Amino acid sequence: MKWKGQRQSSNVEDRRGQSGSGRGSGGFNPMLIGPLFKLLFSKTGLVIVGLFLAFSFFTGNNPLSLLGEFFTGGNSPTETSVPYQGTVEENELAEFSRVILASTEDVWNGMIENYREPTLVLFTGSVSSACGSASSATGPFYCPGDEKLYLDLSFFEDMERKLNAPGDFAQAYVIAHEVGHHIQNLMGITDQVQKLRGEMTKAEYNKYSVRLELQADFLAGVWANRSQRMSQMMESGDLEEALNAAYAIGDDRLQKQSSGRVVPDSFTHGTSAQRMRWFKKGFTTGDLSQGDTFNANPL
Repeated sequence: MKWKGQRQSSNVEDRRGQSGSGRGSGGFNPMLIGPLFKLLFSKTGLVIVGLFLAFSFFTGNNPLSLLGEFFTGGNSPTETSVPYQGTVEENELAEFSRVILASTEDVWNGMIENYREPTLVLFTGSVSSACGSASSATGPFYCPGDEKLYLDLSFFEDMERKLNAPGDFAQAYVIAHEVGHHIQNLMGITDQVQKLRGEMTKAEYNKYSVRLELQADFLAGVWANRSQRMSQMMESGDLEEALNAAYAIGDDRLQKQSSGRVVPDSFTHGTSAQRMRWFKKGFTTGDLSQGDTFNANPL
């Protein structure tokens, strides 16, 4: 892909290096108890406490908070000002992800009136979202509750090493697929499917889940079609990279790889052949009206 030098999206939260539960908000350090008591029961301490009480009276500040800041220098012992330092390769992947997100913004702003752009959250290890906490093992995901895409960049390495799906356009397909879920959310399709969860068996609901995922693949293909018209980023072999990635993450292939057997009733994303077919259909047509996976028969 010819992505370098292209516009980067500003709709990105870089949480790499942070704990999924977030940093602590501070509090009283028990190591300060001894020094504090020594100070309080000295003549100097009484003077200082008197000054703190007088100052807090006139300013409305909590005197205990002021004392805490006096001992800690105003900083919580759990906070750090050191920014996350990724490797050269990881930082390049972060830049690449910003470019692809920007490309999806350009495409969907041109196709959907009043398009609401999603936010991409880059994280390391685990992350908290409006949909709950998740680890890197979950893989990239979209949360309708906060309209954010979540991505641990190590997934791209897993794609290459564990799934045999290398290539920058394969990575772009993953981001575009999650943006596809955002499109479904904006259109109300996600809500319609989720409402069915409590009305049918798990096996029956899985069939709708498959159709939802295949439609996201189709939307990723539409993005690729329109993006190529606008920016000419794709190069020879890029389409094959995306199709190979779609093949690599098919339910049947993943199940056979992990357990040696395939259980169709447990499919949630579609077979390799289905995922490839719907992405390619989106790429070939570039036409949103061709992506009704819910009434397609066969898939």
